[in-house]
Order: sequence, then structure tokens, then C-alpha cells
Amino acid sequence: MLWVIFLLVAWGAAVVSCTQLCLAAVAAAQAADPGPAADGKVLSLYEAAFLSGGPRRVGDLTLVTMYRERRLLLAHTGWVTVVDPDGRDDLERSLINAIGPEGQSPVRPARAALATAAPVRDLADRLVAAGLAVPASARTNVAVAVRQVRAAGALVLVTAAAALLLVPPAGGRGAVAAWFALPLLLTASCLLIARVEAYPYSRWASPAGQRLLGRFGTPPRRAAAQRSGGGAGDGADGELLTAFALRGPAALPDPALRAALKAHWGH
Repeated sequence: MLWVIFLLVAWGAAVVSCTQLCLAAVAAAQAADPGPAADGKVLSLYEAAFLSGGPRRVGDLTLVTMYRERRLLLAHTGWVTVVDPDGRDDLERSLINAIGPEGQSPVRPARAALATAAPVRDLADRLVAAGLAVPASARTNVAVAVRQVRAAGALVLVTAAAALLLVPPAGGRGAVAAWFALPLLLTASCLLIARVEAYPYSRWASPAGQRLLGRFGTPPRRAAAQRSGGGAGDGADGELLTAFALRGPAALPDPALRAALKAHWGH
């Protein structure tokens, strides 16, 4: 009956990890509870970029905006060069400072520095306070809990294999396998539910933020976003920046520009 010890270990890991995931998902839902005016808010382009792709998307949008306005150069090798050192808003000024006094830097360290700059933190804080963005702690807790459930599922398989080795072929291995199938089913079901229910809370945007993003591409919203700031221009250029804020580098028609944003450090 030594296999019962392995069964208890499997059940314990499954129950504890699934309980932690449920608690993390509930906490994330409560943390992302929107205010009464959240659904009526008009997102700026920077806000839409943050809700779609986080601080990195905001940094990329700042780079692409200044590049499109010929105020900096982006090489396909992954280097950025400042042409106009006078930023038009706090994000642009922070990016110029991150590039450094020489006016040239690899894209990735400059973007990483901008992601932790005060203007990006303030943007995130405003969106979290409005219930449109998920707090960093909630995203982390859900992600950690999901990894724990996956690890528990793997542990169930290992303990099941070890238990089956302890049971002789004539000793009812089928019954033992059935007992281990239950905690395995529990972890698999919990992961499936998390994929459907908790997954939105692991993104940057809360459900309310995602609803606003879904309406952001309509012309009235784009016009309001351009009036409220965020680097969007008029016409085709504004359309491109809007698409980039929502979809990232995949929205860029220029392969050299996509390469500049994806190039490795120092290349």
C-alpha cells in the first residue's frame, strides 16, 4: 500500500495549486474592477498602446511616432539616432534621455529604460486606477499560480508512474491508475477554466479595458484619441499609428522598420 503515499502527495499538490489559482483569479478580478466612468472614457493613443502591449508597446509607439516625423532615425541594425532633441511630451523627452547625451543608442536598452521611466509608470497607474489595466501584482500572481498548477499536473504523472511500479501486474494497476486520474483531471480542468476565465486578467488590459480597445479602432474614437494626445497624426499616418498601437510591429508595412524594433543589442 505504499502507492497510497504517492496518491496523497498527488492529491495534495493538485488541491493546493488549484486553490491558489482560484484565489489569484478572484483577486485579479477584484483589482481590475472598473470605475463608473470607465466605459465612457476615450483612450489616448499611448493608453491604447499600453493596454494592448504594455510598457514595451508604449516605447515602440514613441519610437515609431518620432521616426515617422523624421525626428529620429531607426536603422535596421537596431540603432536609434536622435535628429530633433526637443521632445514634444514627457514620453518623448524620456526616450531622448534614455538614448543618452551622444544621441545614439541600441533600440532595446533605450526602450527598456523608457519602460521604467516615470511617464510610463504614471500612465500605468492612471489606467490601473480607472480599472482599465490589471495591476502588475495581479498579473504576476495569476501567472505564478498557473505555473504551479502545471507543475502539480506533472507531479501527478510522476507519482502515478512511481505508484504503478510498486503495484504488481496482478495487483490491480487499473484501479490505481484510476485513482491518480482524478487529481490529474482536477489540474487539467483548472487550467482549462483558467484559460477561459482567468486568462484576460493576465493581459495588460482588464475586461473593461479590452472593451474600450475593441471600440478604439472606430473613426470617432481615433479622432478623439488624436485630440487627446498620444502622437497620432491625421490621415494615413494616424491610421498606421493607431494600427501599430493595437497590433504592434506586425502592423508596420516597412520590413526595415520592423527589423529595427526586433534587432538584437549591439547589432
